[in-house]
Amino acid sequence: MPGDEALAPAAASATTPPSPLARAERFIWLTARVLEQRRYAFHFLGGEADPVDAALGAYLGGDGGYGHALDPDLRGPLSHPLHTAHALRVLDGLGRCSGQRIERLCAHLTRLSTPDGALPVTAPQPGGYPAAPYHPLHDDPPGDLLTTGPVVGLLHRNRIWHAWLFRATDFCWDRVEHLRRSHPYEIQSAVAFLDGVPDRARAAAAADRLGRLVREQRLVVLDPADRDSYPPVPGYAPGEHLYPYDFARRPGSLARGWFTDAELRRSLRFLADSQQPDGGWPVHRRAWAPGSSLERRPIATVEALLTLRAYGVLPQGISLPGPADPR
Repeated sequence: MPGDEALAPAAASATTPPSPLARAERFIWLTARVLEQRRYAFHFLGGEADPVDAALGAYLGGDGGYGHALDPDLRGPLSHPLHTAHALRVLDGLGRCSGQRIERLCAHLTRLSTPDGALPVTAPQPGGYPAAPYHPLHDDPPGDLLTTGPVVGLLHRNRIWHAWLFRATDFCWDRVEHLRRSHPYEIQSAVAFLDGVPDRARAAAAADRLGRLVREQRLVVLDPADRDSYPPVPGYAPGEHLYPYDFARRPGSLARGWFTDAELRRSLRFLADSQQPDGGWPVHRRAWAPGSSLERRPIATVEALLTLRAYGVLPQGISLPGPADPR
């Protein structure tokens, strides 16, 4: 097994400006949490999966859930479903979404579930720990597709079977098939569910309807050059728009069929060009706490690079090892 010295970046030529990947890498080393540093090393430097797993384990609580601001918008040690969704994305990227850890996690989710079998965004736990104003804490929070969709979709995608999944899956189907008005992040969560659920014919039909809804309600910016003409979503920050690549994060996503090749190419070029002078990608959510904003940018940077690599469209000068992820 290679040591960390194998992950050292190559020295840049004195006459060659740093590539976009080199700038992104420097940004990660300067600003990211250990978890994002390890994820970057795994996905782009040939690093091992074990260090990523170990870094993620620091967020694992005794109840089987994840806390400690794994998702930067919920601070403090308490386990919240929003953290679970984040943890599963990391594990899915490692190919390690299985085993006793997932059994314990599903038992934890069973305890958190609302009467309709769904997950709330935040757990009904005391503590007074800070949270983003757009994720208000409740004593009796309702079930929400925002968290239930990605969790259920990723568990199905990894062929996990647990009693909790039956009612949670029914909840997601009901919400997805009855959506009439929505907002971009909820649609993202619906796509995450549909991309993983076993009934592919039903998922394709639901995705087709959602794609029409997204275009009719202008929930996606189809031309980044015209983004200021799109109506602001209530509760979102100024400039907080979603683009085709936000819904179809990988070529195999059902949401890929919502967009023409030209629309997708424009959005991917916009994503590539959004790299900031410091090497990282921006976050357009409302800034509510310094730590949260700082921690989210490296997450956004890793995700942007993963999406660009999946489509084979990378910022000029980037050459990454390994094939594009078809998932």
